[in-house]
Amino acid sequence: MKVIDGNMHKYMKLLVYGCQMNVSDAERMAGELAAIGYEQTDSMEDADLILINTCCVRETAEDHVYGKIGEIKHLKQKNPQLIFGITGCMAQKEAGNLIKRAPHIDFVLGTNKVHELAQVVREIEAEHGHVVDTAEGETKLPDGGPVQRSGRLSAWVPIMYGCNNFCSYCIVPYVRGRERSRQPEDIVKEVEEAVAQGYKEVTLLGQNVNSYGKDHKRADFADLLKLVDAVPGIERVRFMTSHPKDLSDKVIAAIRDGKHLCEHIHLPVQYGSNKILKAMNRVYTVESYKDLVRRIRREIPNVALTTDLIVGFPGETDDDFRQMLDFLKEIRYDSAYTFIYSKRSGTPAATMENQVDDQLKHERLNHLMAVQNQISAEINEALKGTVQEIMVEGPSKNDDAIWNGRTRTNKLVLFPHNGEEPGDFIHVKITQPQTWVLKGERV
Repeated sequence: MKVIDGNMHKYMKLLVYGCQMNVSDAERMAGELAAIGYEQTDSMEDADLILINTCCVRETAEDHVYGKIGEIKHLKQKNPQLIFGITGCMAQKEAGNLIKRAPHIDFVLGTNKVHELAQVVREIEAEHGHVVDTAEGETKLPDGGPVQRSGRLSAWVPIMYGCNNFCSYCIVPYVRGRERSRQPEDIVKEVEEAVAQGYKEVTLLGQNVNSYGKDHKRADFADLLKLVDAVPGIERVRFMTSHPKDLSDKVIAAIRDGKHLCEHIHLPVQYGSNKILKAMNRVYTVESYKDLVRRIRREIPNVALTTDLIVGFPGETDDDFRQMLDFLKEIRYDSAYTFIYSKRSGTPAATMENQVDDQLKHERLNHLMAVQNQISAEINEALKGTVQEIMVEGPSKNDDAIWNGRTRTNKLVLFPHNGEEPGDFIHVKITQPQTWVLKGERV
């Protein structure tokens, strides 16, 4: 806490691990804390409150959090008045065990308690006790609360929370609960507010956006896409993530016919053999997935498809992996997020027999990435000489003279800066395609 011009200033530092939903949740947490007088700081040393919004989907994410918890212990020793809290999926999973392991933690709030954050912080400011609240049951959607967004051009807008799918490797349904959809008018209002604040693009978020509205039945996901597409001033609309079993022809048609709906679909397949898909409880088959891809590409010829792939799932054989590579070569994704299977306690896969050796997992991952990188390079090479519309984002990390932006298909484009401003829409001719980026010149 600092005194500036005679006024007391309280500072917060938010650390976020995990998915885009965690980033969106953190923006709402920042809004809650700003409403009770906290300002953001980049320095943990200057903070009066440190909050870690956690992920537990993979073991590495938990390891990072525990490392940071240990680091913050030293700050707490220097400043006993520092308030330190843990929220998010790992908080939901571990609950009071976190404080037992690290007593310098002041509070632990579960995934459905964003709306209680300000109240809890005020209680700790007054009484300096411990608070643990990960109770399940009837949950309140965080609608109508303040949001302090981290970006300038693109806004995350959650449309639903939770998941009903229970993939055998995934802990998300256990820590985020069952699916709850926001009301369509609340989502449209948030998009309108983001546009009024200068945001050009929104990304609609959900663990499975294609299930949107199955609970309240007031609008399905295709209906919602049309409503958001019609918001005055919106330039681009994206969404993630889609479960293949629920992506309907109605949604495909909405993207095809929409004006601002981007031609990019992230469609996680996870694996390319029916045996492993069944063990993962993904419900669909390789054949049904391929048919879905054919329908998408027939209706949206210029679509970019991306995916998630997991290697080393229990029971994976050399033949399964060969099928995965054959599948990859046939589908030809623009890019893929590739992961090594990580055992998560509490999930069915954690107790399955025939767990795969770690060295073999890494060998298969490297092979998989090499195949996908070649495919990505070939797809991007085909864009050489084409002119792409991009939304300018700003200077590149390594050179202020080179700026970047993204195509509607979510490809990163680098170009020489010549007076463009963030948020401008320009056309760039692709001159040098690479595996992960496109380089070009403005036309």
